[in-house]
Amino acid sequence: MTGPTGNMMDNSGFDAIFGGTRLMAILRGMGAERSLALSTTAWNLGIDVVELPIQTPDDVEALRVVAAAGRTRGKAVGAGTVVSAEHVAQALSAGATFTVSPGLDLDVVRASHEAGMLSLPGVATASEVQSATSAGLTWLKAFPASVLGPQWLTAMNGPFPQARFVTTGGMNAANAAEYLDAGASVVAVGSALEDPAQLPQLAALLGAGARR
Repeated sequence: MTGPTGNMMDNSGFDAIFGGTRLMAILRGMGAERSLALSTTAWNLGIDVVELPIQTPDDVEALRVVAAAGRTRGKAVGAGTVVSAEHVAQALSAGATFTVSPGLDLDVVRASHEAGMLSLPGVATASEVQSATSAGLTWLKAFPASVLGPQWLTAMNGPFPQARFVTTGGMNAANAAEYLDAGASVVAVGSALEDPAQLPQLAALLGAGARR
């Protein structure tokens, strides 16, 4: 999962994890039962990749349950809000496939990759994108995306054409297409999965991605 041994920062393995899908689900602080139910909703909709932030023991247990269910369906489940080596160890023990961080900490990236999990670090400035891509990373989390705006993606794609952005924070069925059109590779949605009115719109986005 770590890519070429000559570059521990290489996270191009996300190409395979996302596999062309344009949506990811983030399930924050929902507990094991609700997280599993919404993960199933996401998987049935065609959203194959799910992230559970781990900030409490209950979050880690929810990750363990969802990761186990994901393995039976061949789905990738990641741990979010990973900001320390301790979090990396918790993610590994819970069965996560990858880790996601709110910011850029190359030590956390390295620890994740050494543990056999790909790492998706957060960026919000050109300097952070440059540092990440210089280290060999191609997949980055644009956070907080609703604050950065779609124009930020357009601006970053100019000097950093190799970067692939996952937009996180304030994303929903109403604005996801705007961010995808601006250059996002993947949009991460959370509470939208609990809104029956948004599910058809999310499904339509997945269909549009498949046709592109």
